[in-house]
Amino acid sequence: MENNKRPESMARITTKEKADSFIAEQIKQLKKQVGSKKVLLALSGGVDSSVVAALLIKAIGKQLVCVHVNHGLLRKGEPEQVVEVFRNQMNANLVYVDAVDRFLNKLENVSDPEKKRKIIGAEFIRVFEEEARKQDGIEFLAQGTIYPDIIESVGVKAHHNVGGLPDDLKFELVEPLKFLYKDEVRVVGSALGLPDGMVYRQPFPGPGLGVRCLGAITRDRLEAVRESDAILREEFAKHGLEGKVWQYFTAVPDFKSVGVKDGARTFAYPVIIRAVNTTDAMTAAIEEIPYELLKHITKRITAEVKGVNRVLYDLTPKPSGTIEWE
Repeated sequence: MENNKRPESMARITTKEKADSFIAEQIKQLKKQVGSKKVLLALSGGVDSSVVAALLIKAIGKQLVCVHVNHGLLRKGEPEQVVEVFRNQMNANLVYVDAVDRFLNKLENVSDPEKKRKIIGAEFIRVFEEEARKQDGIEFLAQGTIYPDIIESVGVKAHHNVGGLPDDLKFELVEPLKFLYKDEVRVVGSALGLPDGMVYRQPFPGPGLGVRCLGAITRDRLEAVRESDAILREEFAKHGLEGKVWQYFTAVPDFKSVGVKDGARTFAYPVIIRAVNTTDAMTAAIEEIPYELLKHITKRITAEVKGVNRVLYDLTPKPSGTIEWE
């Protein structure tokens, strides 16, 4: 555990100057650790894995092999953003895996939230293992472990799902962010030139939209979650709530209700809006969204999202509710 204790002399990274100093030191250490060998990274597009990727690209370039698995449960535009930023802008050695059908077929008719999580996690490990075995000369595995992960779990960062890789792969870990807190990771990400939309991305569950498509996942409801979430994020950004609200998203339950559209009866899904503020995620308060904005978002969602005829606003704090629905 001593190797995983943040040095007492380590100053907090709060400015670009401090971030630049951290980056320069890490580049030296990474080059020393890795040498001429290859490093594998599961690049989700989340804050931590993206910052690790950008740092390693700066240090070892094409020796880093990034694997981005699109399991069909990401938010609108996220797989495209990963490809654009890392392959097109940073010239990364990026392997893009389209596993959408594979994941959704495995999840068909599975309604229990815990079973869904386990299927998504286990399938990710299998896909990542398959891609790892296709690569030659990989000796290191990079992870977006940050200091709270070490404090909370004393070990491997579970949401990257690499803890379940077979022992015979024998990768040595590379964890350049393991002594940083999330706010420090964001400062480093900005200093590395990553876009704000990636660096300041709000928290996102490991199983992605799989826990916001409530009950058994269907492709139509999954698209309704993705499209309504994109509208909510767009409107929050336009109206100055993007940085003010800690977490906001939509969820779509697995039941329908009667509605009316263009003078005809509809039988369609509701969309639930959730927006909360918290400091530690142990408790959470409801963000008071201006009523006119709620009306505008409702109008957009019911007009633009296929298969939806109602919008609901979840007013439940934590406790008694949790932040996510599943």
